[in-house]
Amino acid sequence: MSANYDPVDHLNAIFPHPSALSSITKTSRALNQYQNDLEKDITELVRRQSISDAESVKSIWIAKNDLAELFPKVEDVRARAMQTEETITDMTADIKRLDNTKRNLTLSMTALKRLQMLTTAYDQLRGQSTSRQYRECAQLLQAVIQLMAHFKSYRSIDQIATLSRNVSDLQREMLEQVCEDFEVTFAKSEISQRRGMLAEACLVMDALGDNARSRLITWYCNTQLREYRQVFRGNEEAGSLDNISRRYAWFKRMLKTYDDEHAIMFPANWRMNEMLANAFCEGTREDFKGILSRSVRRADGQSLDVELLLSCLQETLDFEHGLERRFSNASRASIDTLSSDSERAPVFSQAISEAFEPYLSVWVEAQDKELSTMIPRYRQQPPKSPDEEFSPQMVIPSSMELFNFYRRTLAQCAKLSTGPRLVELSKVFGQYLDQYAQQVLLFYVSERPSGQTPSKIPKLEDTILVLNTADYCFNTCTQLEEKIKSRIDEGFKASVDLQSQADAFMGIASATVRALIRRVEVDVEPTWREMRNTGWGKIESVGDQSSWVGEMVKVIKRKAAEILSVLHKQQYARAFCDNLVDSIANNFVVNIFQCRPISEIGAEQMLLDSYALKKGCEPLLTINAPPNTASPAGYIKRVNQAMSRIDPILKTLQVRPSPPEALVQAYLIHIADKSDTNFRKILDLKGLRKQDQSHLMELFQAHRASPRNEKLPQSSALLAPLAGPSGSSAGGPTIASSIGSLPGAVTLSTSNLPARFDPSIFGNAIMNAARDGVDRFGTPNLGGSTPSMSTPSGAMSPPVQQQQPQQQQPRASFEVPTSVATGAGNLNENLRNIGKFFKRDIGGFGRFGSGSKPADEGT
Repeated sequence: MSANYDPVDHLNAIFPHPSALSSITKTSRALNQYQNDLEKDITELVRRQSISDAESVKSIWIAKNDLAELFPKVEDVRARAMQTEETITDMTADIKRLDNTKRNLTLSMTALKRLQMLTTAYDQLRGQSTSRQYRECAQLLQAVIQLMAHFKSYRSIDQIATLSRNVSDLQREMLEQVCEDFEVTFAKSEISQRRGMLAEACLVMDALGDNARSRLITWYCNTQLREYRQVFRGNEEAGSLDNISRRYAWFKRMLKTYDDEHAIMFPANWRMNEMLANAFCEGTREDFKGILSRSVRRADGQSLDVELLLSCLQETLDFEHGLERRFSNASRASIDTLSSDSERAPVFSQAISEAFEPYLSVWVEAQDKELSTMIPRYRQQPPKSPDEEFSPQMVIPSSMELFNFYRRTLAQCAKLSTGPRLVELSKVFGQYLDQYAQQVLLFYVSERPSGQTPSKIPKLEDTILVLNTADYCFNTCTQLEEKIKSRIDEGFKASVDLQSQADAFMGIASATVRALIRRVEVDVEPTWREMRNTGWGKIESVGDQSSWVGEMVKVIKRKAAEILSVLHKQQYARAFCDNLVDSIANNFVVNIFQCRPISEIGAEQMLLDSYALKKGCEPLLTINAPPNTASPAGYIKRVNQAMSRIDPILKTLQVRPSPPEALVQAYLIHIADKSDTNFRKILDLKGLRKQDQSHLMELFQAHRASPRNEKLPQSSALLAPLAGPSGSSAGGPTIASSIGSLPGAVTLSTSNLPARFDPSIFGNAIMNAARDGVDRFGTPNLGGSTPSMSTPSGAMSPPVQQQQPQQQQPRASFEVPTSVATGAGNLNENLRNIGKFFKRDIGGFGRFGSGSKPADEGT
């Protein structure tokens, strides 16, 4: 029952209504019965508990009695155990004394026997050493040393201490005796007569220990190399680098003498010939360090002769290789693969050549100079030989020649050094890869003045060759980096990085795709002019598509078919089509402004034309495929996204300015921004007068301030291609673009990815910079805005006389002087940036670098 029990509430629950009082008697009987049952249950529980308590008390009493009986029994058992232990100890005491006596007696007999053996062996050893019977001496000496080790703990006994001193003295005497025998024998040239005795003497040196053996080895090496040091260190002419072959020839003769006369004297496990070779290499290495150091500090100012340095180094490497083959159980590591099946570490690798390592920079500089002459030569060569037939898979021969030179140079450097010099060489590789990209490939795809024509578009074949070459260089750059890292020492691998050069080549590939689009743009320019010449403000009804649309679609398909037929990699074909569609869409938006005023009917006709243009672009990717081949879904989606940027502008222009709220609401729905400038652009396109615009502007400002429009952006990218009235011209809007402004360019076709770059903008700007020549690189305006008549997508070009003054002459040279290195660096950085984004853009079309599999298949 709850502590908060309220009987009144309980009664109210039982009798909720006065009519329920008729059952009060029945309820009372039920309660009485329930009360009686409870009392019976309580009584029974109390009785059972009383019985249980009595049984518990009885059990406790029994347990206490049992414990009282157990304790005396345990104590009795413990006392008996102690008595038994004492009895056993008394019984075994005598046995223990006998065991100790036996052990001590055994040790004493063993010690006496060993002492007898030691004294006997010592006496015999002294006698044998006097008669120089070294073979027996070696055996006795080993026995004496082993026996003497047992008496180290007995040296406190005078007799043992005296014997220990005698043994030590005898060891020193034998060491000096053996060394004297070797010195006398070699001094008197009696080796052949006493070779057997000296061989037995080496056994004594083995028994005397490592120090004695090392002393003899050091003496032998110094004795054999004494003549070498006198000849090649005392004579400046003999010790010069020119006579390096004489050093190695002398040592080879020394090794032959060792094999013929001395090898039999020394135990094989001493590896005396290898010790001699090590001593020779150490001395020669120190000699070369001094010679090279003096050569660098020559008073006449002449530098090291690179050819002589390489010749000496190669001869040294061959000599080391020969030593490694001679003294290794397995063959030395292959120089080309830098791998070996033997687990034994190379002994003579860089034993001498290490002295050349700090001076290999001279060789790297020589490669730098040779490469510096190759790049201008490549620039003067045509992309392909005139008598060679063009193939869509061809690459420019100079690129293969450059990488073949890299491979040969890398293989040679790997033989010379796998440390800092290889890092330096990799940086030289990267430097001239950048120059090849900028000064050769970019030059081929630049629009250059020619005669009376200010701009000349590169040939289609040349552009395709540059694209294939850029793709080849991109892949080969990655392979080259991996090859260098596989050969360089582990600690220097992080210093090798050619990824920026690979990205620069990808930037060139993007520029060539842009150059291909440029070819289409030039041919469709007349149709855009026809569009601009149409009176869009006077159209009275909407009919079929405009004539210029059909002509444009024909030109686009014809040019696309021509270009796609020579693009053998599907990812580049897809990139071309995607960017061509983006260019068409951007051009359409730009030309809308030049068609003002545009009536509502005119806007509707333009919307129909844009739809026809979109349908004409959909089959571009499969234009050379068999009939009825459907374009990939991903490409169709790209076309729809690109062309859909036109619809909001035209749908806004379709709305009449009266009532004014309708036009304002249409703008906020379709254009969807808060920009006064953009709204004025729409009003200008509709041809409204200035005085009529003021009321619409006030209404627009009022509507955009409403809560439902507060989340709109300040400016929409849809109208970004449209210039204001002050920026218009007969040839089209003026958009500033230069190579220095590339990083800020944003693609319109992918406005949902604000961090992406527009390849068409990049490509056009890169070609403009290259076309302008060296002066562009040398001016501070490189990073600023250089006026150009290209649109944001690079889609339009004005008449040639506006693009470039007639008096500007073609540049005879593309050489970038030292003073403009910063400009060239900016160009290269922009090439890398565009390469990264272009690589990411075409990465979704298929595995980059392999065009065998159709891209976007099934998307």
